[in-house]
Amino acid sequence: MSSLNLLIAVCLIYVAFLFGIAFAAERATLRGKATWLNLPLVYTLSLSVYCTAWTFYGAVGYAARSGLEYLTIYIGPSLALFGWWWLLRKMVRIGRSQRITSIADMISSRYGKSNTVAIGVTILAVIGTTPYIALQLQSVTTSFAVFSGATSEQGQLSATALWVAAGLACFTILFGTRNLDANERHYGVVTAIAVEAIVKLFALLAVGVFVVWGIADGPSDILARIEQSEFANWEIQGGRWAGLIFLSAAAVLCLPRMFQVMVVENENEDHLRTASWAFPAYLMIMSLFVVPIAVVGLDLLPQGSNPDLFVLTLPLATGNEGLAMLSFLGGFSSATSMVIVAAIALSTMVSNHIVMPIWLSATGGARASISGDVRGVVLLSRRVSIAVVLLLGYVYYRLSGGGTALASIGLISFAGVAQFLPVLLGGIYWRGATRNGALAGLTVGFVLWAYCLLLPSFGADVLLSSNLLENGPLGIGWLRPQSLFGISGMDPLIHAIFWSILLNALAFFFVSLVTFPSPLERLQGAQFVNIFEHSSQAPSWTGGVAKSEDLMIMAQRILGAREAQVLFAEQAKKQGVQGLLPEPDPAFLFVLERELSGSVGAATAHAMIGQIAGGASVSVQDLMAVANETAQIMEHSSQLEAKSEELERTARQLRRANDKLLRVSEQKDAFLSQVSHELRTPMTSVRAFSEILRDSEKLTEAEKSRYGGIIHDEAVRLTRLLDDLLDLNVLENGQVSLNTQTAELSAVLSSSVKTALSGAEQPLDVALPDTGPIMLETDVDRLSQVFINVVRNAQKYCDAAAPSLEILVHDDDTELLIDFIDNGSGIPEASQDVIFDKFARVNPQRAGGAGLGLAICREIMHRLGGDISYLPGQGGTAFRVSVPQRRRMAAQ
Repeated sequence: MSSLNLLIAVCLIYVAFLFGIAFAAERATLRGKATWLNLPLVYTLSLSVYCTAWTFYGAVGYAARSGLEYLTIYIGPSLALFGWWWLLRKMVRIGRSQRITSIADMISSRYGKSNTVAIGVTILAVIGTTPYIALQLQSVTTSFAVFSGATSEQGQLSATALWVAAGLACFTILFGTRNLDANERHYGVVTAIAVEAIVKLFALLAVGVFVVWGIADGPSDILARIEQSEFANWEIQGGRWAGLIFLSAAAVLCLPRMFQVMVVENENEDHLRTASWAFPAYLMIMSLFVVPIAVVGLDLLPQGSNPDLFVLTLPLATGNEGLAMLSFLGGFSSATSMVIVAAIALSTMVSNHIVMPIWLSATGGARASISGDVRGVVLLSRRVSIAVVLLLGYVYYRLSGGGTALASIGLISFAGVAQFLPVLLGGIYWRGATRNGALAGLTVGFVLWAYCLLLPSFGADVLLSSNLLENGPLGIGWLRPQSLFGISGMDPLIHAIFWSILLNALAFFFVSLVTFPSPLERLQGAQFVNIFEHSSQAPSWTGGVAKSEDLMIMAQRILGAREAQVLFAEQAKKQGVQGLLPEPDPAFLFVLERELSGSVGAATAHAMIGQIAGGASVSVQDLMAVANETAQIMEHSSQLEAKSEELERTARQLRRANDKLLRVSEQKDAFLSQVSHELRTPMTSVRAFSEILRDSEKLTEAEKSRYGGIIHDEAVRLTRLLDDLLDLNVLENGQVSLNTQTAELSAVLSSSVKTALSGAEQPLDVALPDTGPIMLETDVDRLSQVFINVVRNAQKYCDAAAPSLEILVHDDDTELLIDFIDNGSGIPEASQDVIFDKFARVNPQRAGGAGLGLAICREIMHRLGGDISYLPGQGGTAFRVSVPQRRRMAAQ
C-alpha cells in the first residue's frame, strides 16, 4: 500500500507541476514576455506528442514480437518531416491564412467551407482516435498495476482504467478549456508538452543506459545477446514495411493531435526548417535503446512476461524502484500529452462543426447568430466533448478486452485517420477536387476501414459474428472483411490499408471529375492550391446588406465585448469612419469572418455572418485565380472594379462629410441664434429691472428685493453661458492648468451623481457600481465635470417611462473604462457622429442648452490624456469615459 500511495502522490505532484508550467506560460504570454515560446526548439519538442505510450512502451513490445519492424513507426514521420517539408510548409501557410482551427476545419474550408464535410471528418476523427485513447488508458492502467503490485484481473484493471479516464478528462478540461482563445492557440499546453517531451526522453534513455551498462556488460554484450536471440533470424517483409512506413507518414499529416501542434499551434512557419531535422533526430534518440531493452527483457524476465512493459518491469525486477518510478513518469507523460492534445483537437472539431451548427439551427431565423451566449455554448460543448471522447476510449478498452499488443491498437487508429489523406492532398494540389468527391472518398474509406479493420479488432462475436468473419455476409466469400474481393493471404492491416485508401482515392477522383464545384469551392481551391500567391486573397462577400450594429452584437457574443469593440474601432479607423462602427463592406466582412473562425471554425463563422449579411459572391479578382485562360483580362477588370469600389466608398465618405458640414452649419446658425437669444434675454431683463429700480421712487422693499433677485438670477444665467464659452475656448487653445489630485473612483462617481441630480425636475434612478478600492491620480474637479455633464444629459434626455442610468466600470492592465448607459431610445444613428461637435443639439425642442456640454467633456478628457466616446448597440444612450493609466490600486 505504501508503494501505491507513493505512486499516487508522485503522479499528483507531477500533474501539479505540469499545470504550473502551463499556467506560468500563459501568464507570460499575456504579459508579452514569453519570447522563448517562439523558439524552434519548443515547437519541435511539441511535435513529440507523436511519441505516445505506444512509442514509450509499445515500441519495445513491437520489437520483441516483430523484430526491427518497430523502426517503421519512426521512419515514416522522419521521411515526412525531412522529405515533405514543402508540403508541411504549405499546410502551415494555409492554416495561418485561413485561420484554421483543426483538420476538419482545413478540409471543410477547402471544399467551400462545407459543414457537411466538416461533420464527416469530425465523426471519422473521433472514431479513428478512440482506439488510440484506449491504448493510453491501457498503458497507464497496466503500468500502474505492475508498479503498485496490484492484481491484474480484468475487473480491477477496468476500474483503474475508469478512474484514469476520469482524471485525464478533468486534467484536459483544466488544461485546454480555461478560456475561449480567438486564435485557438494554447501556449500553456504547448509548453507543458515540450516539458513532457524532455521527461519521457530522459526516462527512456535512463532505462536504456541502465540496461546496457547496469544489467548487461556494455554494447558488446548487447550485440552478442542479439546474435543469440531471434532478432538475428527476423526477415524484413518488404510489402508490410512499405505499408507501415506509408501509414506512419500519413499519420503525421492526418492525426488530429499532430495537426493541432504542427499547424494550429505554429507561430512561425520557419520553425519547420528546424523541426525537419530536429524531430527526426529526437525520434532516433527515442529508438536508440529499444532493441537492447527488448533483448535483455526476453533473456532476463520469465517467459510469458508482457514485452510492452519491459521498460518498467526490468528496473523493478532488478530492485531499482527509483528508476522504475522515473520510467512510470515517462510513460505517464507520453500518455497524458497525447490525450490532452487529442482531446483538445477533437473537442474543438465537435464544438465548431457539430454543436454550433445544431445550436444555430435550433435558434433559427435570420438573426439566430446574435442570440444567446455563444462563448458559453462553445466552452461548455468543448468540455462535454472532452469527457465524451475519454468515455469512448474507455468503452473501446472494455469491449476490446484490453489486449496486450499496444502497437496493434495504434496501427488501427493510424489506418482510420489516414482516410483523410486523399482529400487533404487532393484539395491542396488539385483545383478540380469537389465537395461531393470529398464526401464520396471519405465515406468509402471510412466504411472499408471500419469493416475490414476496426470492427474485427473487437474479436469474433462481439460486433461481427464469427460466421461473417469466416464466410462473409450472406455467405459471400469474396466480401469477407479480411479477404476482400477474394484476395487472401495478405496481412490484415496491409489488406485494410490497401483497399480503403485505394477505393477512397478512386471515389474521390471520379466523383470530382463528374461533379462541378460551386463558385466558393473554386475560389477556395484557387486559394489553397496557389496559397503562396493568394495568401491575402480578396474577400468574397458582397457587403452592404448587414447592419454594423447587428454584426457588433454577434461579435461581442463570440469574441467578448472588449475584443469586439477594439476590432470594430480599428476597422473603422482604417476606413476613415469616425466612431466604433465600420462600413459593412466586403473587406470588413472578410476580416470579421477570419476573426470569428479562430473561435468557432471557418464553416460556422461563414454561416453566422451569412445569416446577417446575406449571401457571398465571387469577385472578378477571385474568378481570375480560378480561370487561368483569361487571367490577364480578369486582372485588369478586377483592378477597375477595385478602383470603382474605392471611388464609390470615397464618394460615400464625401457625402457623409458634406452632410455633416451642412448639419454643423445649420447647428452653428442655430447656435448663434440661440446665443443671441440667451444673451439678449437676460441682458434685457437686467436692463429693464435696473431702470425700474433707478427711476421709480414708489417701490416697496419687497418689490425692490424681488426685482433685485431677478437681476441676480439673470446675471447668473448670463455668466454660466459665458463661462461655458470661455471654458471651451481655454480648453481648445491648451491654456488650461491641471490640478492633479488623488481620489477614489467610487467617491468621485457618487459625488458627481449627487451634484448632477440636485434640484433636478425629473427623477433618474442611478445604479452605481461596486468598484472596490480603485484610486485615481488626475484632475478630479475636471473629471467630475465630465461625469456631471453625462449624468445631467441622461436626466434631461432619457425618454423612458421610468428613466434609469447604469454605470459600469471595466478595469484591466491597460486602461480604466467607465460606461454610462441609460434605458432610453438612444441617439439616432444620423446624429451620432456630431454629438461631440460644438453647437450640436440632438433635440433642441426637448431641453435648453447651447450644445457645448459634450464638446467641453471631449476637450477635458483629451487634456487629461483620456477620451469620451459614444457606444452604439447598447440599447439606450451610452457613453464611455476612458481614464488614463495614471492610477493605482489602493493598498489592501
